[in-house]
Amino acid sequence: MFITLEGPEGSGKTSHIPSLVEYLREKGYRVFPTREPGGTSIGEQIREVIHELKNAEMHPITETLLYQAARAQIVEEVIRPRLETGEIVVSDRYADSTVAYQGYGHQQNIDEVHALISYATGELIPDLTILLDLQVEIGLQRKQNADEWNRLDAYTVEFHQRVRAGYLEMVKQNPNRWAVIDAGKDWKIVQEEIRKIILDKLR
Repeated sequence: MFITLEGPEGSGKTSHIPSLVEYLREKGYRVFPTREPGGTSIGEQIREVIHELKNAEMHPITETLLYQAARAQIVEEVIRPRLETGEIVVSDRYADSTVAYQGYGHQQNIDEVHALISYATGELIPDLTILLDLQVEIGLQRKQNADEWNRLDAYTVEFHQRVRAGYLEMVKQNPNRWAVIDAGKDWKIVQEEIRKIILDKLR
């Protein structure tokens, strides 16, 4: 099973995955965590280029294509092989991030973005996607406080509001794949809700 966690900046995706993976492993499941962009040697190098603050002149099309390059590598090197052996793959972001950020955020043609994603992933779609939804201003403040600021974080508040709206639009379009959690709640409550949603899906 392929499970992804999505959400705007500061929604807590990265902080929830280690505890989630440990919990599922204690339940007897074989689980492999990964992240995007990254998860492979090539992907991590691309991540550095995309996130580097000094690369402020990067064009949205360049940004979109770099994400697809990293994604193609992790799908073929990590995700598909793991899924084929029966493991559960839990990814911190995946293709929906590109639709939200490079599509809705940068206001690029959504159909063209989907076509690029389809090519990069070989049409590999998650079985379950959990959206950790959070007000933009709260999320950006969390990122600043955590000292994890990158080039995408530095985009305007309006950009991040379009990203969040894009996520919510995707949920409306495909409610059977998505589950939404209020990431503004206490961390333990959010973790419990994530676990429950995933266990229900696994059953």
